Amino acid sequence: MLILIINSGSSSLKYQVRRMHPAGSGDPGGDVLAEGTIEQIGEGDVRDHGQALDAMVEKLEDGLGRVEFDAVGHRVVHGGGRFERHQLIDEDVLRAIEDLAPLAPLHNPPNAEGIRAAARKWPGLPQVAVFDTVFHATLPEHAWRYAVPGELQEKYGLRRYGFHGSSFEYVTREAARALGTPLEEFDAVVAHVGNGASATAISGGRSVDTSMGFTPLEGLVMGTRPGDLDPGLLLFLQREGYGADRLQELLNQESGLKALAGSNDMRRIVKAAEEGNGRAQMALAVASYRLAKYIGAYHVACGGAGALVFTAGVGEHSARFRALTVDRLGMLGIRLDPAANTAADDPREACTISAADSAIPVLVVPTDEEQVIAEATAAVVSSLQ
Repeated sequence: MLILIINSGSSSLKYQVRRMHPAGSGDPGGDVLAEGTIEQIGEGDVRDHGQALDAMVEKLEDGLGRVEFDAVGHRVVHGGGRFERHQLIDEDVLRAIEDLAPLAPLHNPPNAEGIRAAARKWPGLPQVAVFDTVFHATLPEHAWRYAVPGELQEKYGLRRYGFHGSSFEYVTREAARALGTPLEEFDAVVAHVGNGASATAISGGRSVDTSMGFTPLEGLVMGTRPGDLDPGLLLFLQREGYGADRLQELLNQESGLKALAGSNDMRRIVKAAEEGNGRAQMALAVASYRLAKYIGAYHVACGGAGALVFTAGVGEHSARFRALTVDRLGMLGIRLDPAANTAADDPREACTISAADSAIPVLVVPTDEEQVIAEATAAVVSSLQ
């Protein structure tokens, strides 16, 4: 089965082509035949996602010749309470994705536009929505419920959903494999730290708590998002004249590391901090402290973590940020091997960075969301045959 994987952003389109092997072949991930990114959609020669797909096909045919896909798998960030499984896309599913746009304004609108563009280009080709939220459908009620009136919760679906699900699914099983632990016995805290960031408590291989909530704004300090805030702060700003649209812009695009350090690029922030820049040093301190607090809390949530795992852009490529975080966990007996931590930047496979006397192993695991999307797409399409 030849699957095209699409991750649509507001101004970019990431793609990958995988040839999936039959079930039971021993290679569930298949073979990556091509991948790339079309950037500056709407800013240059590529006016919209339809033209981005045309540009993508041109690149693919230059490298692979004429290609005919069996299905398209789309990353979709927010599935709300309606979708606890990945879905074959029809008009009802697509409208539901668009209706959830206010809860993930940076993600669901371009996700939907990528789906519509693909449907126009390949009418009749099966398309599958692979939702970030599905992995967290296992959250117990005491973890997903907010302390708000029940009628509001039921009317508006006010609950914790969680995101980065494809990444957490892949990294959880890879970390368990690397440690030789059966997935159903694997307890850990996994930190997906990139421009968007969240932490998840894993118990028995399943998500039991996660830092992002009703929207992708809650939790850790991120590139342009603040993470946890006192709701009263927003009420205060509202009384000061900030409307919903302005608050949405402020919280999604102007906060987080960008607000603290003037940049959301972790490499620049680390370099500036090493050069003595006070704002950069503060930003690293705030972000690492917030993550360390969540790791401590999720050590409780999963009943005692058997491992701590870092992944995603910052988690995989910033030894400095990993060290700043783990240095705060000494009271839990968690310690890094400095040389192993430095050597683990840009890893090709799971690697251990903890000291020999660390209470639990600390790993860096490169994520592969595309593999999970491809597997889910193949499973949904195969179930129809």
